[in-house]
Amino acid sequence: MRVLISGADGFIGRALVQRLLAQGRLAGDGVEFRELLLVDRRFNTAVDDPRVTAIGGDLAEPALLQHALRGGIDCVFHLASVPGGAAEADFDLGMRANVHVTHALLEGLRQQQRRCKFVFASTIGVYGLPLPGLIDESTTPVPTLSYGAQKLIGEILVTDYSRRGFIDGRSLRLPGIVARPTGSGMLSAFLSELIRVLSAGGPFVCPVAAEGRSWWMSRSCVVDNLLHGASLDEHTLRLQRTFLLPVLHSSIGEVVSAIARIHGPGVLERVTYQPNATLQAQFASYPPLECPRSVAAGFKNDGSLEALVRRALEST
Repeated sequence: MRVLISGADGFIGRALVQRLLAQGRLAGDGVEFRELLLVDRRFNTAVDDPRVTAIGGDLAEPALLQHALRGGIDCVFHLASVPGGAAEADFDLGMRANVHVTHALLEGLRQQQRRCKFVFASTIGVYGLPLPGLIDESTTPVPTLSYGAQKLIGEILVTDYSRRGFIDGRSLRLPGIVARPTGSGMLSAFLSELIRVLSAGGPFVCPVAAEGRSWWMSRSCVVDNLLHGASLDEHTLRLQRTFLLPVLHSSIGEVVSAIARIHGPGVLERVTYQPNATLQAQFASYPPLECPRSVAAGFKNDGSLEALVRRALEST
């Protein structure tokens, strides 16, 4: 078995690589993989393992794509993308990275002799703003940023290529993930910094109100769900190919209290609140999210806020 991960040196990609190398096989699959192909524009982290082949460059370049797919691929985790702020600032860059690369990768897989599993990392950004009072599996995506629109295009392509038998695809709408490293540059970075700084004993000025509610998931939990997505059976995929993930829907104050239960009541004295209306509207005004079909298919959240906090700080 040969497995390809695009965006392999990213925040989620690195954790997925480490998990796959540790277990040696896809979740629920008894077949060991013989090669893990890692593709990213550049690699800041080297992986020393004989099963790994790292390919640096742009998948939009036909020669590099042909090289990556040579010999055939059995499973793809397509994580590579340009995130929301960058895709909004540079439309051409977003289209190239988020649409053209996805299409080129699907076309390349279409040409091979075996049907490849394809796990596509989509986003809750397909719903746009303002969000309705409830997000569930019947909510119509109405993206209001180019990033959300580009990911929705990717979902549609994955579903149609699967319908025609070219690939065996499934798309997961990922929420914001904690705890991203310092300096990520993302507007939602404060959600990660809240956990990281308070857990380390530092003071934190929170830019949203304590009662602001967000959708929470740790990086380890996302990796769990990506691997589970690769293991879905034909019966489940006949019913749907795009899945919401069952997040924890909790307030900032509830997360702070969970950190205090782990690290002591002094945490409560080290956080102050200075709400920013824009950040509050974008990242701390999330409605309930209900996805019973995804839960029935085996997707999971972190289980509790204490588990979220602990897992958010794990290295993998």
